Amino acid sequence: MATQPVEAAAGSEGTAAPGVTAPKPTAATRSRLLPAFLALLLAPPLLAIAHHARPAPYGDHLTVHAVHAAAHARVRPATTPRQPQPPPTPLRTRGAAIEAHHPVTGAPLWRYAREGRRPLTSLHTRGEAITLWDDGMVTATDGRSVRWHRALPAADEWLPDHGSTGVLHALGRGMLAVVTPHRVAAYRIADGDLRWVLPAREGCAFRPARAVHHGKTLLLAQPCTGADRTAQVIAVDDLGQITPHRRPLGNEFRERGAEPRPNT
Repeated sequence: MATQPVEAAAGSEGTAAPGVTAPKPTAATRSRLLPAFLALLLAPPLLAIAHHARPAPYGDHLTVHAVHAAAHARVRPATTPRQPQPPPTPLRTRGAAIEAHHPVTGAPLWRYAREGRRPLTSLHTRGEAITLWDDGMVTATDGRSVRWHRALPAADEWLPDHGSTGVLHALGRGMLAVVTPHRVAAYRIADGDLRWVLPAREGCAFRPARAVHHGKTLLLAQPCTGADRTAQVIAVDDLGQITPHRRPLGNEFRERGAEPRPNT
């Protein structure tokens, strides 16, 4: 025999009888619901305050001045020819911050600092300000945001003694070389991607302060005890160490289906 559904009797618990009006909430019921309602009402503002109160990653403090923000917010019609941009003003280190100023008017554009840290050296390339800090952190900012951070390995072992001279070098095709006594690391400036690493030979060490640019090539001193003099100079470019018959990987972004750049 099939089981038939059981209908609730009129007026039973949980079901109002036809024509009977449900009782209105009492004062006691409203008093119990009030705290929950207030909690729901206040939750979004409190969460927003907590979000803004969080410390910035890496202690970053980037202040963008109004003149710089307005310049980036301005929309240029597609039919308007792009005017040549004036050369960027060299970055200035003031106290514990890096500052950029308009190359013509001298008006401040932005100021970048990190809590408890001090900038050691900076370079401006491809619209990015690359900075080495006293804790071995390398950062890149375009004046609107801090785009990436990269920590140098074992910086406390060499940075206090060797200093920051010759550590940062702009290479061709949007690459950055970071030269330390133990290794040379190359990062893509656009996104901070590590593209290649060249360690120093065993028993040798790079001398960042003696690095020299020769065209698109960066010549690095690598003194070694008892080694031939020619082996103590290393040549690199954006693709890595320059050696005969090398076949390096490319560093640039490539559209799907595009032909790769010939290896050299």
